[in-house]
Amino acid sequence: MLKSIKDIFNPNPNEKLDITPGIYHYQSDNKTAPNHRFHLRVETNGSGLLILDASTVLHLNQTATQFAYFIVKGLPDDMLQKTFEDNYLAPTDQILSDFNDFKNQIFTLLETPDLDPVITFGYADKLQYSEDFSAPYRLDIALTYEIQNESEVYGQVHKRVDKELSTEEWKSVIDRAWGFGIPQIVFTGGEPTLRDDLVELIQHAENNGQVTGLITNGFKLADQEYLNSLLQAGLDHTMIVLEPKNELSWNSLSSFNYWKNVLDENLFVSAHLTITDNNHEEIIKAINELSKTEVSAISLSTSDKKFDNLLEECRELVADLDTELLWDLPVPYSNQNPVALELQNAEAEKSLKGAGKAWLYIEPDGDVLPEQSINEILGNILTSDWKSIWKKSSQR
Repeated sequence: MLKSIKDIFNPNPNEKLDITPGIYHYQSDNKTAPNHRFHLRVETNGSGLLILDASTVLHLNQTATQFAYFIVKGLPDDMLQKTFEDNYLAPTDQILSDFNDFKNQIFTLLETPDLDPVITFGYADKLQYSEDFSAPYRLDIALTYEIQNESEVYGQVHKRVDKELSTEEWKSVIDRAWGFGIPQIVFTGGEPTLRDDLVELIQHAENNGQVTGLITNGFKLADQEYLNSLLQAGLDHTMIVLEPKNELSWNSLSSFNYWKNVLDENLFVSAHLTITDNNHEEIIKAINELSKTEVSAISLSTSDKKFDNLLEECRELVADLDTELLWDLPVPYSNQNPVALELQNAEAEKSLKGAGKAWLYIEPDGDVLPEQSINEILGNILTSDWKSIWKKSSQR
């Protein structure tokens, strides 16, 4: 869609552009881009996360982070020019041209509908998770383990806890996450739409400036009034966990019942398929059917390594259909996914494994796990010390 920002300068080894790690906030004025909000998180290694209008997280390399810092701080171009001339072996014209290109790309993203909630700038390949993060960039919150029916997918969710946090407790969790510098919250379960306070919690995260996502079977989104309440609260993206043998799923898809409601809105929508013993014969057909809709992306995973060949075939089909493939959201059987098939050695697996580094998972009672499928309690988000939780997680 847009060119990546590469490492376009050669650093001067005798100088250093020193930006203090932390969170920076900017509200644009009427002359540039009315009502736009930027939040920038700068890491100790110089990379960063830029959050646009609490709807998209941009992963930035060091150069892009430095550009973003000047935008967020509202610093003049002549200061940027002087700073970069002192720190990089690059001519003035190139500095200003590259900075303006970066700004133009940022403001183009702000005006782009149905935008992917996570974008990388300045990384030639997949984002590497082997480097140190000051905090995860995403918190996956299982509001409840309640489900609407014992389906083949949701029935596999192990109900490890019986307690659910209250609305106020979940708000406290969201606020703590924002205080730690976590820019994205994904509500999952169980079926999160069974919680009456879902809209209120999305609104709370939006007020902070956080990006919000929802993983759901989608049935309740057929109610236009309910869908509108989610959108008005600030929901940025949703993933529908599709069950190929569930008649309601396909009836809704073919008749554009709730799917039409979702896809007609300015919302990034993806669909997830889990390959199981009960549905593997229908998966190829399901992907072809999904390609006829307007979903933004498809996610795939499997329940068993015996389906690895089928998973790879599905991955190739999604690529042939020119559809984006998601792999890192907290869906059933998330460990076995198309990206896992690409990993050739332990070092590659470590660099692309984001569990416990790029994201954490919170159970309904507040216990923190590295990921939905990893039953290793790191502490409790409300009662344990955050530094202790993060240390345990990052040292796994």
